[in-house]
Amino acid sequence: MRDTSSWAGSEFRTANGPVHGRPPVDGVVAVLGVPYAAPPFGPRRFRGPQPVRGWSGPPRDCTAFGPRRFRGPQPVRGWSGPPRDCTAFGPVAPQSAELPGSPRWREGDEDVLTLNVWVRRRPDAGPLPVLFWIHGGAYTFGSSAQPDFDGTALARAGVVVVSCNYRVGFEGFGHVPGFPDNRGLLDQVAALRWVRENIAAFGGDPGNVTVAGHSAGAGSVACLMAMEQARGLFHRAVAHSVPHGFLTVEAAAATSSRIAAGAGVAPTGDGLLSASPRELVTASDKVAEQCAEDPVVAIQTFDPVLFQPVVGGEVLPVDPLAAVAAGVSRDVELLVCHTLEEYWFLHEVGGVREVSSEEELADFVGALGVPARLADGYRALLPGTPVLDRYLALFGDAVFGEYGSRLAECHARAGGRAYLSRFARRRVTPGREARPWHTADVPFAFGNLDAEGAAFLIGGAPDEQDRALSRRLLCAWADFAACGDPGWPPVTADATPVRVWAVPDDHLADDAVSDVRALWRGVPFDLLRL
Repeated sequence: MRDTSSWAGSEFRTANGPVHGRPPVDGVVAVLGVPYAAPPFGPRRFRGPQPVRGWSGPPRDCTAFGPRRFRGPQPVRGWSGPPRDCTAFGPVAPQSAELPGSPRWREGDEDVLTLNVWVRRRPDAGPLPVLFWIHGGAYTFGSSAQPDFDGTALARAGVVVVSCNYRVGFEGFGHVPGFPDNRGLLDQVAALRWVRENIAAFGGDPGNVTVAGHSAGAGSVACLMAMEQARGLFHRAVAHSVPHGFLTVEAAAATSSRIAAGAGVAPTGDGLLSASPRELVTASDKVAEQCAEDPVVAIQTFDPVLFQPVVGGEVLPVDPLAAVAAGVSRDVELLVCHTLEEYWFLHEVGGVREVSSEEELADFVGALGVPARLADGYRALLPGTPVLDRYLALFGDAVFGEYGSRLAECHARAGGRAYLSRFARRRVTPGREARPWHTADVPFAFGNLDAEGAAFLIGGAPDEQDRALSRRLLCAWADFAACGDPGWPPVTADATPVRVWAVPDDHLADDAVSDVRALWRGVPFDLLRL
């Protein structure tokens, strides 16, 4: 039976000790910065996540037997001290990013493996579905404290929302000889184990967990679907803008060697341990800047992302698309979404190289590793458009659109249940066009259209049509987390229906007649050198 003795306030009991969160706002309590693993520094640096020490009150006197000596075993009574203050987000992992409304990494911050819980106070309700959110950021930056990831609106819809920080950049994804790759993914597994062991105390159902993410967070979701270590820790998956971006062990080692050289240390376990997190962040930024002229892998000339999940080895033996196609995650229900014009956002913020000539476009196609006919196909689909538009369209479909669609289709063909959707909402105002680009869908799904930074993503203040779209998308997430049905037909072995999110109204499309999908038909994704 669920213990609801503390439901009147903001205090909850976890396996490591009691915690208390912020006072309820509109019935929703936020419990922030709860440690789920020990600080991954000092002797624990570059290792998999380690158990966190509890904080349950003063030391227990264990020096005497007392009156129960020589008797049979008696029930144990609990002991605990004051609850841990969990009213503020935990520190972010080492990174150089400065994101609107988000905390910055400060050298010396070590307790970076924390999570947050939002729950609506309804002690009379049965166990609630859980949505576990993984933030994006090119596996290099970001945190769960970003304003558009606030879980209040989803919690009001009847979902217990959990989000976590995990190691990013070199600390989480850099290759270190003698230490595990993909430490950031292992952190996420540790956080999911915390959910399994503790979420019932918050009214959540550990048997109904949906893992969700955007961009690198969605890539993490796909990896978790393929990882043996995550098996059974979640039951559904939501992947928004899931990227096709992985490194071989050899490419990851070559990247680490360059970063080590930039930090002035040997590319060995001991050498990299001797460099501070700050030195590795600084060296990583410099290597990324040099990729335009001297990439580790060819595609970094156009998009200098250094850190991605490493394929090969115990943590991630094969890439997620191959694993899903083999049916390893057929018991997990899957919801995939991507935006129609993903890479326009990365171009807007200066994250990718500018391409303006046919020669540069041909170089890009070669670096991407796809057939040259694709460039011709996009020229025919987009007649009269600038080279830049065709480049961004092709890039977005290669990395996000086509890869996400294939993930859903492969999952369905392997016997899993999968749903596919696309975000197509667009706003044109004098002097600016807010496209359906990367990240624009996230504030809509969370119901955070007024959050700091959201205006840039959606092109200004939201109107009533935007708020209606947000309610529809949020409800689809909540319904999928609750029962596995977001409200439209699933992908099957023979058909790919797609929910298109738009204003004023959504509609259902058929990918069988999509000209863009037809271009990609027959192009194997193992050729893409990303």
